[in-house]
Amino acid sequence: MNDQPVVAAVDGSQDGLRALEWALDAARRRGATLRVLHVRADLPRTRPEARDAGPPGADEDPVLAQARARVDELGGTPSVEYVVTEGVPGALLPEAGAEARLLVLGSRGRGGFASLLLGSNSLAAARDAVCPVVVVPRPGRDGEEDAPARPDGPVVVGVNADGPDAATLGFAFAEAALRRTGLRVVTAYPWPLQTMMLPGEVPPAQADQEAIEHETRVLADGFLAPYRERHPEVAAEVAVEPGDAAGHLVGGSRDASLVVVGRHRRRLFAPARMMGSVTQAVLLHAHSPVAVVPPVPGEE
Repeated sequence: MNDQPVVAAVDGSQDGLRALEWALDAARRRGATLRVLHVRADLPRTRPEARDAGPPGADEDPVLAQARARVDELGGTPSVEYVVTEGVPGALLPEAGAEARLLVLGSRGRGGFASLLLGSNSLAAARDAVCPVVVVPRPGRDGEEDAPARPDGPVVVGVNADGPDAATLGFAFAEAALRRTGLRVVTAYPWPLQTMMLPGEVPPAQADQEAIEHETRVLADGFLAPYRERHPEVAAEVAVEPGDAAGHLVGGSRDASLVVVGRHRRRLFAPARMMGSVTQAVLLHAHSPVAVVPPVPGEE
C-alpha cells in the first residue's frame, strides 16, 4: 500500500490556494493523505529573542490558517496534516518530494515580478524533485480572457516517438484512469526537414511527409500497446503532428484537465538535472495544470 502523501505547497497567495484545491482533489482520487506545507523564507534574525523563538508552529502560522479554512470549506479528504518549516523554498520544496507521491505548486507565489509566468520555486521543484510535480497556472496567464477550467477534459501527454519515457506514459495513463477521462498522446516529427549541405554535395531525395507521419504513428501505436492493455478503461488516441512539439502541447492544454511531460534524463557529460526546452515552454505557456514526471531512478 502506498502511504505517501500528496503535498501542496502554500504561501498565502492565490496561486497557492489554487494549487491547494488541485492537490485536495488529487488526494481524494488517490485516497491519500493531503500534506499542506508552508516553507517560510529564512529571514535574518537580529534580536536574540527572535533567534531563540524559532519559526511558529503549524497552529500559529497564518498561511496555514488560511489553508486550513479553505480545506474545511471544501471538505471531502480522508486526512490532512499541516507542516511549517523555515529555509530556502527553492531548496526545501524539491526535498519535500522525497517522501511524496505528488508535489503540487502554483505557477508563481507572492515574490518576484508580477509579469512572470513561472516562479523560481516552481521551476526548481519541477526540475529537482524526485516525485512528479504538478504546477497549477493562474487563469488568463497569457493575457487572454479567463478560460473556464476543464477538470473533466482529457489528459494530454507529450511523447518522443524515438525514445518514449516509461515513467511519463505510466503516469499519464494512471491519471486518465483516475479521472475517468480520455488520453491524448501527442508526438511530433520534424517538418520541414532541415538539410545541411557542403559545396558540391548532391541534395537528397525529397522526403515524403505522409510516409514520415505514418512511420511515426506506427512507432507510437507500438509503444502504447502495453499501456493500453494495462488500462483498457482508458481511451487513448494518438495525435501525430508536424513541427513544434511544445506548441502542439500548449494548444492541446486549452481543453485539457492536465498536460503531462517528462523531465530530461541526465547525460554523461551534462550530469546536472535539466528541464528540457519543450517541458519548460509548456510550463510557461500551458493553460491547464502541467505534471512534470522525472525519469525512473535507474535512468537518472
